[in-house]
Amino acid sequence: MSKQSPVLSCRELIRRRAVMYQQIRAFFAERDVLEVETPVFSASGNTDPAISSIIADFSALNQSSDLRYAHTSPEFAMKRLLANDAGAIYQMCKVFRQGECGRLHNPEFSMLEWYRPAMKYHQLMDEITALLKRLGLCDKAQRVSYAELFQRELSLDVFNATIGDLKACVARNGLDVVGFGDDYDAWASMLLANLIEPKLGYERPVFVYDYPASQAALANIRERDNVAERFELYINGVEIANGYQELTDAAVYRERFEQDNKKRKVLGLPEIVIDNRLINALSSGFPDSSGVALGLDRLLMMMTGARKIEDVLSFGFHQV
Repeated sequence: MSKQSPVLSCRELIRRRAVMYQQIRAFFAERDVLEVETPVFSASGNTDPAISSIIADFSALNQSSDLRYAHTSPEFAMKRLLANDAGAIYQMCKVFRQGECGRLHNPEFSMLEWYRPAMKYHQLMDEITALLKRLGLCDKAQRVSYAELFQRELSLDVFNATIGDLKACVARNGLDVVGFGDDYDAWASMLLANLIEPKLGYERPVFVYDYPASQAALANIRERDNVAERFELYINGVEIANGYQELTDAAVYRERFEQDNKKRKVLGLPEIVIDNRLINALSSGFPDSSGVALGLDRLLMMMTGARKIEDVLSFGFHQV
């Protein structure tokens, strides 16, 4: 076993995880959200330049090159199920990311992901809050928009800020940062991560919502005010969940995947095989939905008082 939680014995920690999973399953059963299971390995991967996939070699199966990506989340496969009229679904599974190891990261970690057709993203925040209440983490949660948060914490009108404004804010706050060039999102994300995130979610969980359109990932963009209908959940200064009002246009999915690969090329990262099966499934029709991915290990940290992700794992990365 890894080093014990400062609060719980090894056996109690194992029991707490089991109880957490039981409570989650009961929560979704009451709401008629079906548990699904999808494959870990895929011939296509996550193109997001901020995420590195772990690749497995299955060449021995057919005596030719056959590399597969271990999923970084079950998102793409679950969306194919949604496009096939699966309805409201959830999954708890192991996911894998290259190069992520530290106090809050492990290359192999546990994720809860769920999708709600016909539910808007603010309604999904309500449901997440209800789950947190079921787990004993809060009675209610706060919400603050991305723009309001930057104005409140840094006196910065972030949606109208220039690169110069962002760099000046970095300098005012004594951050030693180089290498971002004129990448607006890199500067804004660095300010968020270093100066704002560590303060969030201590009194109660906080949802930050409506991100810049340039940070949409696979969220819908609300054209009238050019924001991504996306949210993140923070508890005790730690990001716990990331959710979207889901993009539904298959052609835009392809555009975003291709843009990701262009960014990867500029950054010297390998291009990722685009998931054409997902795009084809979406082309047949995709329901208006909201969805969220939640880190179960981090959630268990919040429930037990553990300081490191290793403290809530049976075996950390360096123990296997």
